[in-house]
Amino acid sequence: MSATRYAAGRSRLGGQDIVVLADADGSRRIRIARHGAALLGFEVVFAGAARDLADGYRDAAEVAARPGSRFAIMVPFAGRIADARYRFDGQPQDLQPGVAGAARASRHGFVRDADFDIAALSADDSSAQVTLATSAIRPQPGYPHAIDLAVTYTLDAGGLTLEARMRNVGDSAAPCFFGWHPYFRVAAGEVDGWQLQIPAQTLIRTGADLIALAGTEAYVALDDAPALDFREPRRIGDSILDQGYTDLEADADGRIRTRLRDPASGFGIAVWQESGVMHAFTADTVSRDARRAVALEPMECMADAFNRPECAEAVRLEPGAERRFRCGVEIES
Repeated sequence: MSATRYAAGRSRLGGQDIVVLADADGSRRIRIARHGAALLGFEVVFAGAARDLADGYRDAAEVAARPGSRFAIMVPFAGRIADARYRFDGQPQDLQPGVAGAARASRHGFVRDADFDIAALSADDSSAQVTLATSAIRPQPGYPHAIDLAVTYTLDAGGLTLEARMRNVGDSAAPCFFGWHPYFRVAAGEVDGWQLQIPAQTLIRTGADLIALAGTEAYVALDDAPALDFREPRRIGDSILDQGYTDLEADADGRIRTRLRDPASGFGIAVWQESGVMHAFTADTVSRDARRAVALEPMECMADAFNRPECAEAVRLEPGAERRFRCGVEIES
């Protein structure tokens, strides 16, 4: 660890390599696994007590098994791909050749099990930062493309910033976009009493398979879906959310902020992004601690974007081109 205002170093969680970014005074500490570049913890001091607002993997076994895809980096696609099939530049692609029926399920990209390299690690009086990089996205069934991915986590006075850089190192255009799958908790217990605000104008409507409906049927004005309307802060209550939201409105500084708050303590966070969609999930179906955290997922495009004509330009990455996506977390109290 360095002797500056911020510190950055390597550590271990059981058999897993991790990186630690921290304020030197101990008021904030972030732990990130090399495996999947998954955030494990985001500890802050509030009202004189330490709390972890990240509901990440608890131990090395969970890091390896990745239950619930907690804090997963999702590239080259986020969410599901319908029937694990899509068409790109006129060519049909099958991500699961030879697999039939209910076993066909492709979601959350290809890097959840990648061991990222530590490309850079530094700290000074303004921030602590790590860049984790992988070349794991290479030609495979259903995806004949090569993408280099680098994810930079920065802890500074403004909170946590995550920047993903995706570069097409193949010789043809590739479909590619970024998503992040974080789970947050602002208090102990279930989420019902927490307040949620999502600055969206439109709900993405899905079928029972959680795939968006075809064409314009997928988009519903929130004026017509009051049960899922969180434009103004309100209690989650008994709402069951596994929904995408689009037409997001930015604040004056250009950041789109989705807010989660515990009204009892006043502790809250803002998950920000500069573009894209927000997917909210109340974790009702996870295998561990159901409904005790809320996943607020900034995504460059909606799930199943490879199959959406309106997303074709947004997901297209030309050979040699690089695209970046930035998001992060601010503490509000």
